[in-house]
Amino acid sequence: MIHPGPRAAERAVAVRADLRPVSGVLPAGRTVMDGVGALFAAHGCKGGVVRLDGVTCAPLRFVLPAPSTDGVHAAWYSDTHAPDGPVRIGRATATVGWKDGAPFLHCHGTWAGTMGHLLPFDSILAADAAVHGLGAPDAWFEALPDPETAFTLFTPQGTGSGTGLLARIAPGEDAVMAIEALAARHGIAHARLYGVGSIDHIRFTDGSRMDCHATELRLDDAVLTQGRATVPIEVVDIAGTIMRGTLERGGNPVGVTLELIVETEGTDE
Repeated sequence: MIHPGPRAAERAVAVRADLRPVSGVLPAGRTVMDGVGALFAAHGCKGGVVRLDGVTCAPLRFVLPAPSTDGVHAAWYSDTHAPDGPVRIGRATATVGWKDGAPFLHCHGTWAGTMGHLLPFDSILAADAAVHGLGAPDAWFEALPDPETAFTLFTPQGTGSGTGLLARIAPGEDAVMAIEALAARHGIAHARLYGVGSIDHIRFTDGSRMDCHATELRLDDAVLTQGRATVPIEVVDIAGTIMRGTLERGGNPVGVTLELIVETEGTDE
């Protein structure tokens, strides 16, 4: 992927976060964004991550990754997909933060036999839905202009003092090796890893591959053990093809961004 702007000097940025459990019921009739924003506010949290597994929306609206046609961006989004009737989300991960002074989220997940990037202001909860996640009162993702990619991207902000991390890995960095280097820099050897983002041409440990520059993915029970990252993902390409597998170490450059939440385990420090 060739991005239009100057390469940022810092290839992985992170802030400490006092991560704590966030759980509750998203009420029917509200948009996904309103429901998640209210849930995090009720817990006194500004940012973090939430799983939307099993949530039903009517309507549910989403986009797929797509080639760019503007001559600027390295990739873009498809037209909006609008499946009929109530749609139940299978598995979905949403990073949570702020944009233009209001709560915002970035969600990739599976539903209706496909996968994509959820449009949270256009997707309405069809039934009450219990959800779980992690939130931080002192750290969050802020949607900010990124000169390198020309996108507005979630960027970690805050002055947290906890043992967890909110992080963003920049384009071209190998996803697995960058996670390991970031954790080592912060003295973390054991953690659960959550996140969403994209990888340019994906290589899995079983030898399979997704040969597409524009993808949308979510980490799926990824972990760090003794400083070594094991990173299973679910991912979709521009044709709507879904693949699942564990990322090969050293062969998976981040496409546009990888937003990462690191929940520490044990006594790393």
